[in-house]
Amino acid sequence: MLNYVDIGCARVWFTTRLGGSSQPPYDSLNLATHVGDDHLTVRRNTELLASLCEGTPSDPDAWVYVNHVHGVEVLRLDEAPAGRPDADGAATNVVGLPLVAIGADCAPIAMANDTACAAIHSGWRGLEAGVISEGVAAVRALGTGKIKAIIGPCISAPHYEFGAQDLNRLASIVGPSVIGETSNGSPALDLRAGIRSALLSEGVTDIGDDLRCTFSEQSLFSFRRDGVTGRQGMVVERVR
Repeated sequence: MLNYVDIGCARVWFTTRLGGSSQPPYDSLNLATHVGDDHLTVRRNTELLASLCEGTPSDPDAWVYVNHVHGVEVLRLDEAPAGRPDADGAATNVVGLPLVAIGADCAPIAMANDTACAAIHSGWRGLEAGVISEGVAAVRALGTGKIKAIIGPCISAPHYEFGAQDLNRLASIVGPSVIGETSNGSPALDLRAGIRSALLSEGVTDIGDDLRCTFSEQSLFSFRRDGVTGRQGMVVERVR
């Protein structure tokens, strides 16, 4: 059984890389179809995830999976789409429609108010382009009440060396908290701090964190650490 946290009207689960069917280098609970893993094996993994998230639909085709493209589009949905459309988030006010964001260093962000929720994927490109703002706007448009958020596991600044010019540009957009330092003293992107700053600028002040670092936590997938690898997931479902 996966651990979960409740925020607003939603329940949020975070997966690890453990317990699935995929073979190295995707071992083992890989949820991505675009990284070279066998598609039937990924299907088995999504079926397993559906069985582990208590109270969710047992058929993965009733879940919302999207193909993240490091952009800003957040789909507003009342049912699961066919396949995996391109988007970096999904939002709904429908009870029992699980929304999934996947990644292997980028951050999954869950948002929910009293009657709507969203699952957002953000790396530095999405952060710069405004995907956090789009996610907040979608939840506000679909639901009512104060938005709460939780930032899932992502790469931490000590392991995320970043070019100084790009870092300064990001800081001019989301604020100086995004500027970090690696363990050897090089400029680094603090992705989590940048996302928190973007949420605060949208008026979202109730922000939780799963502070695990994908690079340093071996139970999580990390593209920067491993190169060819799988993707873990975050599931967000309106449950009331």
